[in-house]
Amino acid sequence: MDKEIYGRYEIIDAHSHIFPEKIAETATVSIGHFYDIPMDSCGISDKLLESGRKINVKRYLVCSTATTAHQISAINTFIGKECELHPEFYGFGTTHTDSENIEADIEQIKSLGLHGVKLHPDFQKFNADSPEAFRIYEQMEGVMPVLIHCGDARYDYSHPERIANIHKNFPGLTIFAAHLGGYQQWDIAENYLTGLDNVWFDISSSLAFISPEKAVHMIKKYGVERCFFGSDFPMWNHEEEFERFLALGFTEDENRRILAENFKEATGL
Repeated sequence: MDKEIYGRYEIIDAHSHIFPEKIAETATVSIGHFYDIPMDSCGISDKLLESGRKINVKRYLVCSTATTAHQISAINTFIGKECELHPEFYGFGTTHTDSENIEADIEQIKSLGLHGVKLHPDFQKFNADSPEAFRIYEQMEGVMPVLIHCGDARYDYSHPERIANIHKNFPGLTIFAAHLGGYQQWDIAENYLTGLDNVWFDISSSLAFISPEKAVHMIKKYGVERCFFGSDFPMWNHEEEFERFLALGFTEDENRRILAENFKEATGL
């Protein structure tokens, strides 16, 4: 691919992961084992920035997920510090259904200057639309968005129907539905999540698994104006994901929307 194209667009990566250096390698390998996919890199800030610079990424939504409640504060503090060190980062904190004080978790996230919450029901082992999860959304509705992992054929925790049920119960909650709304469950996601107000979709960890025709169909059905580019780093590298995206053949205006403008609209960035 002609490298000059990398400077043609403003690019925001709406889905990337970072970890403290002392656990980054272990965490990255663990994710690879969970999905049975070899990771492209190690999930540390420098590696993320190195990968993103190859396609001229300007901003990155960075996040990590607490697999137990006792990790919440430390993860939020880490993401906050990394955002201070790297102005390119746009941080999301985390919480957990087992937290004893979700309100305090949200207050910590706000105090650190973070902008939302990342949840991964499959890692965290809770149903996305459970009463326990509803305690989280009650604190977030109208306050900040939730980036939520959606879909996995092996589990039911984040089934697209559960995401639709969150929206039904919390219509004022801004939802960023990861992986086109349903990793490995794209047909199901399309059926449940099309036409929902206040729901946006990142395209991360999707283009490697579905045909370009299917991806284009889903993006257009959800609405080109509702979708974000995302790498899911360290799962994939930015050059690889950008080339997959450009191969979809959207217009210049549609490319600009998906690569940056939609995210800025959704977040006020």
